[in-house]
Amino acid sequence: MEFATPYQTYIPLPSDSGGKHQDHEAVLSLVPVHIVTHASQLPKEFLFPSPKSPLIVGFDCEGVHLCRYGTLCIMQLAFSDAIYLVDAIQGGEELMKACKPALESSFITKVIHDCKRDSEALYYQFGIKLHNVLDTQIAYSLIEEQKGRRKSSDGPISFVGLLADPQYCGISYFEKKDIRVLLTKASVLMVLASVCSLFFYLYHKKSGEVPSELIFGLICVVHSWMQNPKFWTYRPLSEMMVRAAVDDVRFLPYIHDKIMEKLNEQLLYQLAIRGALYCRYFCVNDKGFADWPPIPTIPDSIKAKGNALEEEISSVINVPSGKMGCIIGKRGATILAIKKSCKADILIGGERGIQDKVFIIGPLKEVRKAEAIIRGKIC
Repeated sequence: MEFATPYQTYIPLPSDSGGKHQDHEAVLSLVPVHIVTHASQLPKEFLFPSPKSPLIVGFDCEGVHLCRYGTLCIMQLAFSDAIYLVDAIQGGEELMKACKPALESSFITKVIHDCKRDSEALYYQFGIKLHNVLDTQIAYSLIEEQKGRRKSSDGPISFVGLLADPQYCGISYFEKKDIRVLLTKASVLMVLASVCSLFFYLYHKKSGEVPSELIFGLICVVHSWMQNPKFWTYRPLSEMMVRAAVDDVRFLPYIHDKIMEKLNEQLLYQLAIRGALYCRYFCVNDKGFADWPPIPTIPDSIKAKGNALEEEISSVINVPSGKMGCIIGKRGATILAIKKSCKADILIGGERGIQDKVFIIGPLKEVRKAEAIIRGKIC
């Protein structure tokens, strides 16, 4: 994907936009890419949500260690006619606060792949409670589980994996090769530079021509340069940064359209409630979730059909100091066994999150079962 000036990119049109050839291939539409540093550059229908003009927007965030303690740098918004890269570094809190009504609105559907960390960063850094998301990672699992092609204990699908699935998008690695090639080249260069430096060190150490500290320093510099954690903080945005950000959202509205074709009323409810629960997954505070929008309840139309659909809930277990290892087990064996025995999503904070809590989401009975097993491990 080559950019012109100003930036442009291609997005696949949803089928309800007439975006289909006779051979059923999606039609690509060329749209502008806007870098936003002030709220006035965003569409009014986004800034001022209304039930008269509901929106479906591809959504993602980029940053440094994206979580409560990291730095949210860019927020991407994919519309049918344009893509907006909201620069949280340049626009600051004022720009992000202007986006708050839209991100919390029920009239704007935010289509995102794995909302947990993005929601956590928005909540703790800007006080934004992300609401009304369609999480494509959750949707994929629900659809595939219903069709018997996937188990609830299977790991979540990656965004690249979802793109490659022809049922949802069918975009091959070739379609995203620009960024992938650049990142691959970076990795190859890092390895080659490290190997050459190591060879240089071994060869010249024997002859005593080069101090070993110099060569070791060279290896460290090369490694840190190739894996710069502050990549998203640099300004102005480079073409590589713009391409990487755009590629993470430009297919999402189309994937939303493909997902909606596969959902019945029950799956729609499950997707809505899990999206709401996952948005608050890591947003734990002393108030609980009292200031968040209410969780969707089981629709009367589903109850009337006699479907035995169980209520879904979330739970947080506080783990005593030094006991997390009992839950994780050697090489993760214990936590993996717990996940396989319960039809619930079980997650720990990890490197970027809270270290003393376990988060559980799923059907009521399965969550209670997971709680009992986990508490048994830390007694």
